[in-house]
Amino acid sequence: MSAPAPHVPVLLDEVIAGLAPREGETHVDGTFGAGGYTRAILATGATVYAFDRDPDAIDEGRALEAAEARLTLVPERFSRLDAALAERGVEAVDGVVLDIGVSSMQLDRAERGFSFQSDGPLDMRMERRGATAADFLNTADEAEIADVIWRYGDEPKSRRIARAIVAARPLSRTSELAAVVRRALGHRPGAPKDPATRTFQAIRIHLNRELGELEDGLAAAERALKPGGRLAVVTFHSAEDRLVKLFLRTRSGAMAGGSRHLPAAPANEPAPSFEAVAKPVRAGAEETRRNPRARSATLRVARRTVSPAWNPSIGGQYAGVSSS
Repeated sequence: MSAPAPHVPVLLDEVIAGLAPREGETHVDGTFGAGGYTRAILATGATVYAFDRDPDAIDEGRALEAAEARLTLVPERFSRLDAALAERGVEAVDGVVLDIGVSSMQLDRAERGFSFQSDGPLDMRMERRGATAADFLNTADEAEIADVIWRYGDEPKSRRIARAIVAARPLSRTSELAAVVRRALGHRPGAPKDPATRTFQAIRIHLNRELGELEDGLAAAERALKPGGRLAVVTFHSAEDRLVKLFLRTRSGAMAGGSRHLPAAPANEPAPSFEAVAKPVRAGAEETRRNPRARSATLRVARRTVSPAWNPSIGGQYAGVSSS
């Protein structure tokens, strides 16, 4: 094994316990990043196909791939994991792990433009191609910008922020955007949370179609997992966790009876394709102290049944949301 990964993956022990990888099995790490989950799975003797849409992550993982015969890096979005595996002659896998959102590697590098902690170009592209955050903010109309900030950032003052962004155009640097948001919201230095956080999160999620990718990725994992195979998903945002929760509740038949809040499922609904393995898991105090990123993390684990994968997906709620 090569040197340890530079960033600690969230809920590592809990993810590995949920996946329960064993020697001779084949697993998918849908979000390779710095390779933390992949290394832990490899240590059990399993084979890993590690996906990442970020070319930097793939390039930096090549040394590990060269040292590990049981590792194959796949420069693809995890929404294509079933198709990409089939192209490589893999029909089904024993486990899939997805760590949703931006990685510490991306946040820590100013030139990627994901964070306002250090000034950098207003980029935010995971794949380093297509429209940048600056392109979106400098061309979209005020209503669209406000909708994105409200929907993906849970920002109640999204209209005020969008109006300020349009008035300040053109924007090209992360520090410029952060300053615009702070002025719009009357930020006081020293406040516990920077008000720009929600806006940066929202723009990143929109630009990279993250919720649509998650929805598609869950359905791809359903198709790729063999009976008894396990799916482990770590989320950091309420909208992400709601989507995963809805997917697993629907696919496990937990919504079949309906309720006073939800309509009853159709009589011809397919047989459950997943069953719950455990209750949702959140990071404990010690991990949160060591790794602040773990504070908002939620892990959900489910086991694939023998029933065929459902078609279509859970409704395409986010499938059309993209600016790239």
